[in-house]
Amino acid sequence: MAKLSPFGDAVAGSAGAAFANTLVYPLDVIKTRLQVQTKHMAHLASHQQYNSAWDAFWKIVEQEGISGLYVGLTGGIFGTVAQNFAYFYWYSLIRGSYQKKNPGPLGTFTELALGAIAGAFSQLFTLPIAVVNTRQQTASKKEKRTFFQTMREVVREDGYQGLWKGLTPSLILTVNPAITYGVFERLKTYLLTTRPRAGNALGSGEIFLIGAISKTLATVVTFPYILAKVKLQWKPSKELLESSTKEQIEKLRYKSSLDVLRKVYESDGITGWYKGMKAQIYKAVLNQAILFVTKEQFTLYILALFQLISKLQANAKQVKA
Repeated sequence: MAKLSPFGDAVAGSAGAAFANTLVYPLDVIKTRLQVQTKHMAHLASHQQYNSAWDAFWKIVEQEGISGLYVGLTGGIFGTVAQNFAYFYWYSLIRGSYQKKNPGPLGTFTELALGAIAGAFSQLFTLPIAVVNTRQQTASKKEKRTFFQTMREVVREDGYQGLWKGLTPSLILTVNPAITYGVFERLKTYLLTTRPRAGNALGSGEIFLIGAISKTLATVVTFPYILAKVKLQWKPSKELLESSTKEQIEKLRYKSSLDVLRKVYESDGITGWYKGMKAQIYKAVLNQAILFVTKEQFTLYILALFQLISKLQANAKQVKA
């Protein structure tokens, strides 16, 4: 099968990511709300406490309706498309350039390194969207704003640098897609070279399975920094701050990733670093597995579309001639 250009590969990846993220978005909202809470906030009447992902689901639906599970969806989808477009574009471009100079199969370390570089580039361009989306997902009823209203609020309160809060853990988290795609490519290569029908493409079920395995491994390894990123991007509600003491407010303000991990450990112990991980794994595994499956399909559709456009252009030139 012919290969897409980096641009075409980015379009296919973004389309698959948008579709997958829409399906699993409620899990992202639940995961984010679980991550921003700590034990010392439990006694505050103004703050809704969730005991588990299932408990969060029912409380959100009860208090905010089904729409509460989709708060910030527009920004979330836009961010997903932008991040995945940037990631797939840079990954395809960097990987292709490397293979031109170094033909032959890529090693695991090389796959991880190329994925990390592509992830770093995509994070630099798309982090502001993630900051705004986190604020929208965790805002109280009284403080809910549109995407652009929230963005203006971030800039007004923290300056333009506020749109890049959580940059350090975001860059560290580039190992997440690097691990995911590295493991995925190795498993895919292994299956293709060891199966009886060597050379045949993998089925959707096989792609789903190895995508799920790859993403689960990456999520477990990197989850504490996923937590740190969300905590740094989060803004405590006005009601929460007004009902807290100075000491409690200080515990809600984070200076760095290590500061987040230290304060969460002091409040909740080591288990606090993994709060919301079950929802994150469900969300990440389903999202990534669906993405791998749909990207393969979108790749075929877009390739066919590009071929059709090329034929039409060729026919048009013949007619003019």
